[in-house]
Amino acid sequence: MPSRAKIYTKTGDLGETLLCDGSKTSKDSQRVDAYGTIDELNSFVGLAIVKNEYEDLKNHLMEVQKDLHAIGSNLAFPADLSQASIKGPSISSKIPRITEETIARLEKWIDDYDNELPELKRFILCGGSETSALLHVARTVCRRAERKIVSLKKHEEVNKNLLRYINRLSAYFFMAARVSSHRAGKSDIEWRPE
Repeated sequence: MPSRAKIYTKTGDLGETLLCDGSKTSKDSQRVDAYGTIDELNSFVGLAIVKNEYEDLKNHLMEVQKDLHAIGSNLAFPADLSQASIKGPSISSKIPRITEETIARLEKWIDDYDNELPELKRFILCGGSETSALLHVARTVCRRAERKIVSLKKHEEVNKNLLRYINRLSAYFFMAARVSSHRAGKSDIEWRPE
């Protein structure tokens, strides 16, 4: 029987990691920081899934998790995948792309949620229900991931669809948070400055 692969490789013991093309980079590089934040976001989405009782939201969030894995993989490849080529069998051909259709699917979910909700007239406070609060945390981590990707883009190639998707995703989390509260019979908590 073949032996099992070890979960630890020891290749990162000196503070470096391998990217998808085999090159090394520091674990605190902008690229690793960007895809590490995507991984953190994906963990919060997983927590929101297990706390969520609505099947459509769970299914949407599971699709989002798959998209986030694709985004992390794209960010771990040090080139815009639309232009990348490496010698030998190309790993870039195995990395899923974020497409116009992926973004359109997210926008449809946002519009569907919006049609279910009362009109928003004021800023709201995060909360309402436990699931809603978790989705608001995901929204803020998503915004941080977006900032990390923008910083990376100033120095290295980043596929434009990644940024478009992440920008829409924070809006999706906002609407999903509102829908979770609404379905639980909780009203938005409006922020009213004193």
